[in-house]
Amino acid sequence: MIDIRPILQAAGILLATLAVAMFPPMVADLVEGNDDWQVFLGAGFLTLFVGMALFLTNRTGATGLTVRQAFLLTAVAWAALCAFAALPFAFADLGLDYADALFEATAGLTTTGATVVTDLQSRSAGILLWRALLQWMGGIGIIVTAVAVLPMLRIAGMQLFGTESSDQEKMLPRTVRIAAVIATIYAVFSVLCFLSYWIAGMPAFDALAHAMTTVSTAGFSTHDDSIGVYGSLGIEIVAMVFMVLGALPFVIYMRMARGRFVPLWRDVQVRLFAAVAAGAVALLTLQRVLTADDGTGFWTLLREVAFNTIAIATSTGYTTRDFSAWGGFATALFFILLFLGGCTGSTAGGIKMFRVHVLAATLYTQLRRLTQPHGVFVAHYNDVPIGDHVAQSVTTFLVIFVAGFFVLTAGLAAHDLDFITSASGAAAALGNVGPGLGPVIGPSGNYAGLPDTAKLLLCVGMLMGRLEFFTILVLLTPNFWRE
Repeated sequence: MIDIRPILQAAGILLATLAVAMFPPMVADLVEGNDDWQVFLGAGFLTLFVGMALFLTNRTGATGLTVRQAFLLTAVAWAALCAFAALPFAFADLGLDYADALFEATAGLTTTGATVVTDLQSRSAGILLWRALLQWMGGIGIIVTAVAVLPMLRIAGMQLFGTESSDQEKMLPRTVRIAAVIATIYAVFSVLCFLSYWIAGMPAFDALAHAMTTVSTAGFSTHDDSIGVYGSLGIEIVAMVFMVLGALPFVIYMRMARGRFVPLWRDVQVRLFAAVAAGAVALLTLQRVLTADDGTGFWTLLREVAFNTIAIATSTGYTTRDFSAWGGFATALFFILLFLGGCTGSTAGGIKMFRVHVLAATLYTQLRRLTQPHGVFVAHYNDVPIGDHVAQSVTTFLVIFVAGFFVLTAGLAAHDLDFITSASGAAAALGNVGPGLGPVIGPSGNYAGLPDTAKLLLCVGMLMGRLEFFTILVLLTPNFWRE
């Protein structure tokens, strides 16, 4: 049997941390004179009690985790955090049942950005700050998972991103060291983003909330109209810069912080991400110029296209316009971007550019072998040979991702949702993007009108997409639980 005591102990620490994070929203509501401060006090006390109970009753003195324990901890921690993070939403006067609250919390911690809360601008400061904090904390957790945990577990080709010794029995101390460096870099980006928003003219509270959801490429806003409510070019430029920074590999930032300067442009997935984003902007701008009949000028069209394209390409999900009204070509292109996502080791969701490159390089190598059977061809990633085990892992992940998309689409369609809503909702959940396509869950709508069971399906999809599928699927195999 797996010794679950270290798992419960670590989960208790994380829940206690979550409880402490409920303090700032409580203070915000107290300052505002809103009675919802009692909601955060009660939810925080309950979460802290459970967290400390788990920690104190499961102390073992262990300094590391085995691979099987790490698999189980990853799944248990994310599920438990989502369950308890939902409490303030369920207790507050938002008109949400627990399924809605769980959906909002899961969308926050997985940095998906899908929401069921309407009339955001009239909500209390505490609730708005809690939504932003969840996404900010989720962003750190995502990077740590991608940089420190998944490479050790050899998930979906991530073993290529191992940054230190592969001593799998000492995974926990290694993760703590990496988390400290990541948190420092992440905090610096967040402060710079806040100051930039504030200087650009955004109110201080909005700047704080948007800084946390921009750097985490998450997308929660303090207004129903998202970034579009400000109508400011300066604010949109700040958002684009920090969305891109959040979607780039934090491994490179870590190396820079340790004195090993490595140009971002040398990373092949950074170049691929830039090419995809620039190509999408160029194509959509051309399409808009040729089809727009409302007299909108070129620079205005470019501004609208660039912002919304980057927001979707980085899986942030901010909007300034309802891009679903731009025609069939725009809808198809945005649908593709829902899948691709940003770079591995970033806060962005989706398949990731690393896997797109590995698939393309492997395919090209196979084509060359067909034309030159006696030749020796090896696919490379950043001048590192791509081993067969990595290529196989990536290919398997892509097959699972597509299969998961079809299953989730069918599950949503079974709730009598139209195809655009079902397919784009599944893609947005698995890609952790947020807004889907069409009038229901598109840029001008939200997920509030979906049935509770559909929301719970999407919660599973968000967690599956964020944890790279295998972290959860491996728990369903009988061999995992055998000695």
